[in-house]
Amino acid sequence: MKSRILIADYANPKHRQDIPLLLDAYAKDPMGGGKPLDPQVKQQLVDQLAGIPGAFSVLAYRDDRPVGLVNCFQGFSTFQGKPLINIHDVVVLEEFRGMGLSQRMLARVEEVARARRCCKLTLEVLSNNEAAKAAYRRCGFSDYRLDPAAGNALFWQKPLKDD
Repeated sequence: MKSRILIADYANPKHRQDIPLLLDAYAKDPMGGGKPLDPQVKQQLVDQLAGIPGAFSVLAYRDDRPVGLVNCFQGFSTFQGKPLINIHDVVVLEEFRGMGLSQRMLARVEEVARARRCCKLTLEVLSNNEAAKAAYRRCGFSDYRLDPAAGNALFWQKPLKDD
């Protein structure tokens, strides 16, 4: 089997089909929440990604089958005065895990970040997702601290309900 890692083209019909397919598989996984994406989200996802300045996606294929996805968004580090890349979703279909695809996709993300002169890559990972944490460590990621005495950074959220 031959694998390819590439930057998605949001105008490419195959990529437009594969991105929501892979993200839906991730959403159905226990580490993605265990529920499928809303059909409207799947339908509009790629158009919305294409409309976000600095957003990009990396796709992994084995032969011609889509097997991996990383969605990224460019942000800004106020402390360093430079752009950064936030890795928002990392997906590898279950039967293709353990083949190094996430490391190859993250290496491609790093290439883009370096080309954009970013100062760092950021991501969130569930505390019990040991496989993902091990993969991220192999790529050079670690927990975030400004000062060890202040502790680790935590990722929090506040859902906003439609009124």
